[in-house]
Amino acid sequence: QVQLVESGGGLVQAGGSLRLSCAASGRTFTNYAMGWFRQGPGKERGFVPAITWSGSSKYYADSVKGRFTISRDNDKNTVYLQMNSMKPEDTAVYYCAANRNRAVLSTTLRNYDYWGQGTQVTVSS
Repeated sequence: QVQLVESGGGLVQAGGSLRLSCAASGRTFTNYAMGWFRQGPGKERGFVPAITWSGSSKYYADSVKGRFTISRDNDKNTVYLQMNSMKPEDTAVYYCAANRNRAVLSTTLRNYDYWGQGTQVTVSS
């Protein structure tokens, strides 16, 4: 089992920045690729970015490319999502997830084995 706990959500104005953190415990963190997903009001949960176990490869959804940055600190068992130039459409509950296929950058929810409880991000216009 892997336990994931997100933090760092909140309210920000359009154009502002937030950094989300996801702390992992349980199994060896480097056994997993990590991803961030989000679910806006009335929408399905969708992919944001993913990162492989070493941090050497990353993949972003087109909607956040150039604005969001995913990173990880394997010494701290933590994955981060730096969000800049935020837009109202970024408003959502953000979830981190762990994929035991640690070298795979998957955009598909069902490929992730463990999920956090989510953190709310609200961007005001």
